[in-house]
Amino acid sequence: MTITSPSITVRQANDRGHAQHGWLDSQHTFSFGHYVDPDHMGFRSLRVINQDRVVPGAGFPKHPHRDMEIFSYVLEGALSHEDSMGNGRKLTPGQIQLMSAGSGVTHSELNPSKSDPLHFLQIWIQPREKGLEPSYTEWHPGEESDSQSKALVISADGRDQSAKIQQDAEVYRVRLEPGESISHELEEGRGLWLQVISGFVALNESDLRPGDGASSEETGEFTIKADSETPVEALLFDLR
Repeated sequence: MTITSPSITVRQANDRGHAQHGWLDSQHTFSFGHYVDPDHMGFRSLRVINQDRVVPGAGFPKHPHRDMEIFSYVLEGALSHEDSMGNGRKLTPGQIQLMSAGSGVTHSELNPSKSDPLHFLQIWIQPREKGLEPSYTEWHPGEESDSQSKALVISADGRDQSAKIQQDAEVYRVRLEPGESISHELEEGRGLWLQVISGFVALNESDLRPGDGASSEETGEFTIKADSETPVEALLFDLR
């Protein structure tokens, strides 16, 4: 019997939208702001993946959101978050904050450092329904998750100390040493998106570089393998 590999679509880093505002350098995987590409409006419930670099002392002042699940994954520097729910946090590399904007919130995201840049991913996922009560959760790496090549960081039920999202979505942080690999089984009716943060990786037969994204909506097993020379960090989305 011949087993066929699921088909994969690659979104290359160099094809992303780009915004340069002086204080902010942002790469847009999907249409965002003044960058509009009808062919890249999102993937299933995944609506935004912005790779943001913020200069010291700058950031996004207080602004409103509603009916969106918004999470930030800090890669370098620190991120200061405040919102109308009374949350005030300072996140450091490897930590995730998830805000369910629901019926409406305001928040700010700033680089509190006077000398160090901030580098983070800002990701939006559409909620399962509109008008939900706003909420806020976080995920912090621990001793157990640091030893995992594939750690669950966001889920609908908050299991394994993951941040809780108001959508049928699972997000995994992937960290691989050179030559290491993991697998992921995609069930029928779901979609997979892999966003590479650093390193060179193969998703089945598709070679990916930092900033690349890759997707599939075919049921089957996916293998994520780091090349022989560089460690890999990525986010893996499993979406209804």
